Formats: sequence, structure tokens, C-alpha cells
Amino acid sequence: MNMPSKTPAAGPVVRKSVLVAAPLAVAFEVFTAQIDTWWPMASHHIGEADCAAVLIEPRPGGRWYERGVDGVECVWGQVLVWEAPRRVVLLWQLNAQFRFDPAIHTEVDVRFIAVDAGTTRVELEHRGLEAYGADAMAMHETFSSPNGWNGMLEHFAQVADRRAAETTGAARPTS
Repeated sequence: MNMPSKTPAAGPVVRKSVLVAAPLAVAFEVFTAQIDTWWPMASHHIGEADCAAVLIEPRPGGRWYERGVDGVECVWGQVLVWEAPRRVVLLWQLNAQFRFDPAIHTEVDVRFIAVDAGTTRVELEHRGLEAYGADAMAMHETFSSPNGWNGMLEHFAQVADRRAAETTGAARPTS
């Protein structure tokens, strides 16, 4: 079996970042172990049935997948790098029709950078989009859209902010 390269060839890349009012460990935990609290499961799933959970197994080689309400699991990819609480790299193996395709190897590299004790900058890079061939630019636009990483990272930040406020009892500062 051919393993994906650690650094896909140059091509279109989606880069997004968001500040969250949460400590590093909380931001990482919400992004990975609690992904189904912020992932838009109603619209972003590949199974036939409604999505009941999105899961990331916390280790290199672990699966990134969804479980439907019918119990059927649909793999999206796998964990390439697990460096809790600072970085996770996920292999995304969904084709342009959002179906699992083992020949598609794109990477979602997520870094968690402590700004201070209660704030984390989350930087996401979805690279290797040239794997989509003629669909590469269309997929770049899809991943960059409000229904793509833009909107999902904003929702993630809101959930992480709430989770941090619940744990510390502190309210999010208003500007």
C-alpha cells in the first residue's frame, strides 16, 4: 500500500485561522475529541443515513470517520500526525463528489498556538488539492467558502469559547 507523502506537491492550498478564547489544551480537545460538537453533521456527511457522530482516533494511523444513526461507519481519512495539544494532521480522502476514495490524498494540517494562557490561535491548512486534477480549483473554492473551512472554523471557535467559559466560569470578553 502506498502511503501519502508527508508534503504533497505544490498546488492550491486553503489557509484559515481563528482566535479562540480557550487555553491550548481545550482548543485541541474541542477540535479533535469533540469534533461532533462543532462539525455540521446535518449537511457535511457522506453516509446514506443521518450522521450521529464524527470521530478522530487519537493516534497516527487512527481513522477519521463518521458514524450514521444506522451504525454504519464511513471513513473520511486517517490521522497522519498526532502531537497533542499542538498539532494534528489528517489525511482527507474524499473525492470531488465527497465520496471516500483511497486514491485521493489531501492533508488537513491544524496547528494550535498559545497566544496567552486563555487564548489560542488555530491555523488550518488544507493542502494537496492538486489531487483533484481538473477539479482542484473548484474544490479550493468549496473548502474556502462559508460552508467550508471558513464557516466550520468559526463554529468551532464559538464551541471552544463556550467550553472554556464553562470550565473556567469566565465569560467571553466583549469588544
